[in-house]
Formats: sequence, C-alpha cells, structure tokens
Amino acid sequence: MAEPIALLALALDAACGWPEGLYRRIGHPVGAFARLINGCEARWNGKSRRETARHMLGVATLLLLLLASGGTAFLLEQAARALLGQWAWPLIALAAWPALAQRSLHSHYREVQTTLEQGNLPLARAAVGMIVGRDTAVLDESGVARAAIESLAESFCDGIVAPLFWLLVLGLPGVWAYKAVNTADSLIGHPEEPLRAFGWASARADDLLNLLPARLSALLICCAGMRGWRVLWRDHSRHASPNAGWPEAAMAGALDVRLAGPIRYDSVLVPKPWIGDGGKADCGAMQRGRVIYLRACALCWLLAGGVQWLL
Repeated sequence: MAEPIALLALALDAACGWPEGLYRRIGHPVGAFARLINGCEARWNGKSRRETARHMLGVATLLLLLLASGGTAFLLEQAARALLGQWAWPLIALAAWPALAQRSLHSHYREVQTTLEQGNLPLARAAVGMIVGRDTAVLDESGVARAAIESLAESFCDGIVAPLFWLLVLGLPGVWAYKAVNTADSLIGHPEEPLRAFGWASARADDLLNLLPARLSALLICCAGMRGWRVLWRDHSRHASPNAGWPEAAMAGALDVRLAGPIRYDSVLVPKPWIGDGGKADCGAMQRGRVIYLRACALCWLLAGGVQWLL
C-alpha cells in the first residue's frame, strides 16, 4: 500500500509545530547539528591554519555532519521497518515531523504582522529581528513588512518545500541530511572571513540541495497567488543567492510589491537590487502574503499526496 509518510508528517507539523514544552525538555534535532558544527569550527578553523587546510577541514565537517544526520536517520528507518514491517510508516512520519516548519514559520510571521497592524513599530522590529539577519532597529513600517515577506518566501523553500522534497525522494535520511546541510549553511556558509574557506563546502552543498526545491517553491507561490510569473522570470537572478531569488521574485510578483533593495547589515548599507516593480510592502501586503503562503502549503499537501499515491 502507499505509505502517507509525508502527509502525516505535514499534518503533525500543521497541528502541533514543535511544542514549546517539548523544546524546553529535549531541544530540537537541529540544535544537535549546530553543536556539532560549532564544535568543528572552533577546533578546525583557527587563523593559524592555511586556507587550503580550512577548505579541507570544512569538507570533513560536512561529511561528518551528513554521516551523523543521514546515517542516524537511515538506521532508525531500517530498524522501524525491521520491527514493524508495513506499519513502520507512522513512526517514520513521526521522526520526519520536526524537519518541517509550516506552523512555526506562520507563527513567527503572524507575530510580526499583528504587532505592525497594532501600530507597535518597536515590537514589530523586535519580532522581525528574530527571523532576519539585517539591522532592524531603524526600519520603518514598510521595511519591517518587506523583511517579513522576504523571510516568509525564502523560508517557505528552506523550511517546507525542500525538506518535503528530500523526504519524498530519499525518505527519512534525505530530509535530515538536508536539514543538517541547511543548518551548516546558516551557521558557517558565509562569504566573509573567517568562515569563507571553512564554510565553502556547506554553502555549495546547500545551493545544490535547494536547486530544484527553490524553483518548485516559486511555482507553488505563483500558483497560489495566481499571478507573478513575469516578475519571477525577470527578477529571480537579481538575488545574490542562486536559489533564494526564485521564491522571493515569485512572492514580489504575486503581491505586486518591491522586495530586497538596499539593506543594512552591521550598520553598513548594502545596495542590493530591487526585486519586483510594484508598490511598497505594508500590512495589507503582509496579509495577502499570508494567504498565499497558506494556499501554497495546501498545494504542498496535494503534491505530497499525489506523489505518494503514485508510488
């Protein structure tokens, strides 16, 4: 019979997210990846090492991370099937559930939207600062809305579509290997020193694993918004990332707003190009973006159900 592993994992995530009580007691699996990555970086990325050595040790860190994540997931999946046979799939879905982020992404985004609608700009800046890396202390209402919408679009890929894609393609090892690589990219995959050489392998691996999911995310956003195709094809390459520009351009086109543009990091203004040619982002755009996000998540459910039915 077809095993609805992905559908059950999506349902658990939509219903529960990752409960705060569970997080306080045992943390989250991504936290274990972060500890491993930070430990390797502290030990192997010393300034005294040559750049070539740091490149190789960064590759070693990535391989160790893949072995720990994908290997553990593979053993768990095989043990479940050996013990439970055809009824192993609920346990596998339970193990895949924490890799998805539908509910948590919606909750963080909704908090920014609510505080902005209430006119509490300082609190909205603080809330959006929890999900973006730019300076938020001086953002106006449009800047906060723009940052939140960009994060929603990019995280739709990183937190939902890509994990779901690799769960469908490679099962439990695939989804956790992806989450490990994505965590490594966020922690050490930076082009600046002292992480440039050490994090190079993790950044490139993340680019590769997101290649198809990013484009699929963009298609789902345009389908959910029933528009945005022109801006998607025209502007996706304006982003520095080979992948993040796809869902951001799709969302900009679907909402008819401008995203990206000049952004401050550590008090330095970075003159990024604009994506989209519509108006400024605002509370209304945030609400429309939330609706598009929910529709796109529903399309993910349909896609997962269709793939698992065919298999």
